[in-house]
Amino acid sequence: MILGGFSEQIWRSRSWRAAALALVFALLATNILPGPRPGMAGPGEADLSYTPVQLAADDPGRRDVGRLHFLGGWELASPDRRFGGLSGLRVDGSQATAVSDAGMVMTFPLPGASAAPRVRFLPVIEGPGPERRRTTRDTEGLWVEGNRLWLTFERQNAVWRYDRATLRAETGAQPAPLRGWRGNSGAEAIARFADGRFLVLEEGRDNGSTASTAVVFGGDPAVPGTPWMRLTYRRPAGYRATDAAPLPDGRVLILNRGLLGLRLSAKLVVADVRGLQPGGTLAGEEVATLAAPLVVDNMEGVAVTQENGHIVVWLVSDDDFMRVFRRTLLLKFELRL
Repeated sequence: MILGGFSEQIWRSRSWRAAALALVFALLATNILPGPRPGMAGPGEADLSYTPVQLAADDPGRRDVGRLHFLGGWELASPDRRFGGLSGLRVDGSQATAVSDAGMVMTFPLPGASAAPRVRFLPVIEGPGPERRRTTRDTEGLWVEGNRLWLTFERQNAVWRYDRATLRAETGAQPAPLRGWRGNSGAEAIARFADGRFLVLEEGRDNGSTASTAVVFGGDPAVPGTPWMRLTYRRPAGYRATDAAPLPDGRVLILNRGLLGLRLSAKLVVADVRGLQPGGTLAGEEVATLAAPLVVDNMEGVAVTQENGHIVVWLVSDDDFMRVFRRTLLLKFELRL
């Protein structure tokens, strides 16, 4: 989640800046965030629309940025106030699963799928602490595999595992290496490797540092007592990690969000966790940067799939339930390593 930036289109208009900044500062001062409160919005379904967007509005023919080749982009919208705040993404076949930072898991068909454009909502009832508090249902990281689903709770620095269909909690833990992470910059991303290990990334603070913490678990981090090793994640200067997804070759793709002045941007890096020892450094190689005038917003979710032998990267943005200023974008790229 980020409350300090808005979409590029809004900031081009000077008349909006004072009002927008005043709203942001008021929200920060009162700790009141837009959107449904956890536990107050139940399960259900709603309509979903997909409006195509271009990679570069000023250059409709542009398709490449770094090692990414643009395959399509859409702005997602729903009249249902439960939709928004997407902070984690996984893609399985023609279906996407996302989690919001208001404690809501959403599933919806990808653009072009034969299924009707509807979004299904399933609230996260069970978890660390009282379920009606926003601070205890700030779900940021998501991993889906088979009939199970894992969530990271940023402000609680906890990892819980659920039955995918019902979101019935199976187990949960607050692993020791996560306990010292600060409230709104804590457990942000989770990904599982083919060998069964899990990676959990700290978002990190906007304090000028390029170092935050990564933890590799030898097994399920939602099970208390699972072995772990702590690493230093060397993030791009001015950026913080928001999500991660394993690549077919065993490396990991890490999404990082930046706020440069009043403009949002995103960097994707590829890092290798193989062979690292406790206390080692996870350093990524930059593969692409999304920044104005390219299409970009508060990018918080990344998923990796394969199509006809090609690596496909999906990105989704978090509108923080502030639809007047921000958009929920779903972007599709081919990654050329």
